[in-house]
Amino acid sequence: MSQHTGSAVDAATETPIVDTGRVLPQPTLTSAEFWASGADGILRIAQCSSCGRRTHPKPPVCRHCGHEDVPMTGTSGLATVVGFTVNTQQWLPRFPPPYVVAIVALQDDPDVRLTTNIVHCAPETLRIGMPVRVTFEHAADDIWLPLFEPDPDRDDAVLDVPDPSSTHTNLRPRASTTKFEDKVAITGVGQSQIGRRLMVDPLSLTITACRQAVQDAGLRFADIDGLSTYPGAAPAGMSEGGIMALEDALGIHPTWVNGGGELPGQNGSIVAAMLAVASGLCRHVLCFRTVWESTYSELSRTGQWHIPEQRATGMLEERAPYGAMSPANWIACHASQYLHRYHVDREVLGWIAVNGRNNASANPEAVYREPMTIDDYLGARMVSSPFGLYDCDVPCDGAVAVVVSAIETTKDLPGTAVRVEAVGTQITERISWDQGTLTHLPQSLGPAAHLWTRTDLTTDDVDIAMLYDGFTFNALSWLEGLGFCEFGGAEDFIDRGRGIAIDGPLPVNPHGGQLSAGRTHGYGHFREAVLQLRGQAPGRQVDDARVAVVTAGGGVPSGAILLRAE
Repeated sequence: MSQHTGSAVDAATETPIVDTGRVLPQPTLTSAEFWASGADGILRIAQCSSCGRRTHPKPPVCRHCGHEDVPMTGTSGLATVVGFTVNTQQWLPRFPPPYVVAIVALQDDPDVRLTTNIVHCAPETLRIGMPVRVTFEHAADDIWLPLFEPDPDRDDAVLDVPDPSSTHTNLRPRASTTKFEDKVAITGVGQSQIGRRLMVDPLSLTITACRQAVQDAGLRFADIDGLSTYPGAAPAGMSEGGIMALEDALGIHPTWVNGGGELPGQNGSIVAAMLAVASGLCRHVLCFRTVWESTYSELSRTGQWHIPEQRATGMLEERAPYGAMSPANWIACHASQYLHRYHVDREVLGWIAVNGRNNASANPEAVYREPMTIDDYLGARMVSSPFGLYDCDVPCDGAVAVVVSAIETTKDLPGTAVRVEAVGTQITERISWDQGTLTHLPQSLGPAAHLWTRTDLTTDDVDIAMLYDGFTFNALSWLEGLGFCEFGGAEDFIDRGRGIAIDGPLPVNPHGGQLSAGRTHGYGHFREAVLQLRGQAPGRQVDDARVAVVTAGGGVPSGAILLRAE
């Protein structure tokens, strides 16, 4: 997926254009000036001509005062490392590891940060607080990549990262005394086969899961008048084709549909369905999520699926050039800041992984069920520090489906409905992997806090926590964000796994989570919550489970949902 330059020389400056095997960014009408600013060795960042505040990436108007004149202006090029990861995974064929991906805060304005590489520095000597200075790599005629190297002229910098509680200051009060959540219920769930490299058409997996969910609700496809999915049609094994593919296959003729990625997490598609039902537009919405990443990877590896080379666009424009190809790299930078700030080591993450595997051993649907110890976790190969192999969820093939119904219909349905108590969906910080929260997973703290503004229940009422665990640090961030313990208190709360075990004070991910059961992008967590509240999870059933919290996402708009037994 990369486009590289060959060996060449810039005729004007005689500066060699270096082909390092990186993915090149695709400069836009807005970002072109940033990528070209290194031609004279000066790092330029957008700065409002009215209030003087700097912002990155360059906005059309100042986000602080609304002024429209936000030119690119020179900086000192000095910065401080505030988060980093030593990547050891080969993401790109011609950009070999190990290399350091870091988030640096500019000395000119510490609120402005860049994702970059630290160069001319042995990875083992890197530390948070290290002062660095910019250096440029000429990657193409119009592109100078700002890299950073240790600054020998400055001592360790003292830089305070904003406290995570600051993301709660923007919480909004309830917009209404009534709650749409009271008008809906979860009436059906279904799941296809889950596995590695199933080599099955993904739309077939979707239909299997949807058929199960509709039957579980006691309905027929003819009763379904809405469809909702995440993220709609998407590449790279992330979708079966979305709404259009499923509707064409089943001929449901819905009155409302939803499919897209900009929702409150993957389960935001279920929240959207709740809103459609509560508004009276639909009575029964079928929600679905399908992945076939494992098969896609196999087809790509064997050359059966062609991946065209292209420059990096969207959110990858400022990450892919530095080899930060995976959320593993992005989230690891935040995990490093957390471990540094709260003076804990990665073993706290290990107990989340071990707990997930212990729970998965009793789940016949889980991808990995073999026992795992903390020594196994610590001894596994590193992927992107502090993440090792078992910190990362399992790419798989599979589909999960959920039926959201109008509350008045449940009395006529044969199954056990699950009620929706509250949702947490508010964005309280910048939607960014490097400009907002650094101490926790971005976009997890706001929705977590928002959830509790829509209910009289508290953390003491929660019997099960289904915490999104694309990586172990995701689950830790949700645990603290939801208030089950204070910020920095996860180590004591987890208590070497005892605090989050099925028979512990707060059972976390009884099915094994995405770390062991497979990456079904939040939908698997939602289905498990429904099964647990119905008492339909043999072998891993939490005693007398009445209330469950389910989270999804992080780094993009995310969400939390509180469910309760009928």
